[in-house]
Amino acid sequence: METTPQTYETLYSRMQEIVGRLEAGELPLDEAMALYEEGTRVAAACQRLLDNAELRVQELRIGGIADFEE
Repeated sequence: METTPQTYETLYSRMQEIVGRLEAGELPLDEAMALYEEGTRVAAACQRLLDNAELRVQELRIGGIADFEE
């Protein structure tokens, strides 16, 4: 298992590679299934990063409003 956190950009790039290979349609079934499974994990990791970024932006906006009102 990887110990360093992946960036959104790295994960997105990997997702593009996976999609490209799957769309080419020239893979044996077992390899296609393994790539599909990896793709679902990568997509979930991307979504977590996006959700965290959205939460952080909301926190900053709310914090900025609270700072402005004080």
